[in-house]
Order: sequence, then C-alpha cells, then structure tokens
Amino acid sequence: MKAVVLLSGGLDSATTAAIAIAEGYEVHALSFDYGQRHRIELQSAKMVAESLGINKHLFIKFDLRDIGGSALTSDIEVPKNRTEALTLQPSNPPALESSVEIPVTYVPARNTIFLSFALSWAEVLEVPHIFIGANAIDYSGYPDCRPEYFAAFEAMANLSTKISVEGKMHFKIKAPLISLAKAEIIKKGSALGLDYAKTWSCYDPLPRFSDSLYYIPCGSCDSCLIRAKGFREAGLPDPLDRSIYRE
Repeated sequence: MKAVVLLSGGLDSATTAAIAIAEGYEVHALSFDYGQRHRIELQSAKMVAESLGINKHLFIKFDLRDIGGSALTSDIEVPKNRTEALTLQPSNPPALESSVEIPVTYVPARNTIFLSFALSWAEVLEVPHIFIGANAIDYSGYPDCRPEYFAAFEAMANLSTKISVEGKMHFKIKAPLISLAKAEIIKKGSALGLDYAKTWSCYDPLPRFSDSLYYIPCGSCDSCLIRAKGFREAGLPDPLDRSIYRE
C-alpha cells in the first residue's frame, strides 16, 4: 500500500508522514523548492524523510517569487507577535467569513499547486491516497487549510484524471490532522517516535550570532508562536537544535 505525502519539513507535515507510515503506507514524499523565503525547511524535509526511513523523496523546483503576493515569496515583511495567531480554540474552528483577516504569509493558491503536483505523481504511481498535513484549528487563517477545500479538491481530482474517469481508481485526499490542535498533533507525533528536532516552523529565521550561515527561529512570527504554544500545552519541551540549520 502506497501513498504520496506532502512533506514541507514542518511539524505538521512530518507528523502526517509518521502517521501514514504507522498506518502501513509506503510513503512517497514530495517537497517543493518554490522560491520560499529560506531553504531551511528543505533541509528539514530531507532530515525528516531520512529519519523516518522514507526512500522515495522527490523535490520539485519552481519559482513562485515571479508571482509574489506573499511575505514568504516576496519582500513583504513577515508579521510578528500577532495575538490573532493564538486565539483559535479546538472548540471553535474558524469559518470562512468575509471579516476573517488572512495574513500576508498566505501564498496564493499554494496548496492547490502542491496538491496538483501530488495528484500528477499519484496518478503515474497509481496511488489513490494523498496525505497533507493541514489542520483547521491551530492555523494562521489560510483558506486552503479547511475541510471544505480538501473535499472540493478531491472531487476535482476524480473528475480530471484519466485513471479516475476510466474507473480504475478513486483518489482520496487525507488530512489526518485536520481537526487536531497543535498540542494534540505534537503528542501524536511524539507517541510515534517522531524527532521534532529535525522539523522547522519559522517563517523568518535569524542569523545565529555573527555566523550568517547558521539560523535560529525568530520566535515571534505566527508559526513560531503557534509551535511554542503547542509544545507548551502538550507539556513537552521543543527539542529543535537551533544550531544545525544552514542556508
């Protein structure tokens, strides 16, 4: 049994890969060098895949900086110390409302682009299951991290592919973290033996001391705040070794 798993190098995608393996899937990991603000997460994706024993790991390169429109793919400043990033509660998942402010770290159509690549590879491999590590609770307000989005993409996948239209296979988009808070995700990954020291979350890493080759998390972007809150509520220390990441 095989599955294509989107692996960014982040905490959520690493946990998702560990879950897929625990469920008995042979994981084909897919990572993207898309012109993001830094390449540290690509190192993390490689380390996570190696630590999980994933032998099939594909890196695809394209440049979303040519499109821009996000603090992660252009020179827009990354927001810091946003209390909004920490207000989402497990009992009150966000709804799509016109009043919801979507932060500038949203990358236009990113999950649609990533899932399209995953769908293409899955069709070639004849693999029906595609895993993605999104969740609809502890997230930053991205519209492509909601259950209704994944249901719509799954429907599209089964309308648009030769293998599905011919009735040979039905694609399933699997988001096992979709209803979990960050603390629950961390506890689940820890129970599976996942080494979170190999993951990366920060949107805007800072040079470590005077050596610009080494970076540490900024500690104040949305992703850093949500990660810290998750480990704190899980009652576990964050094991990230902040000295091993280089551009």
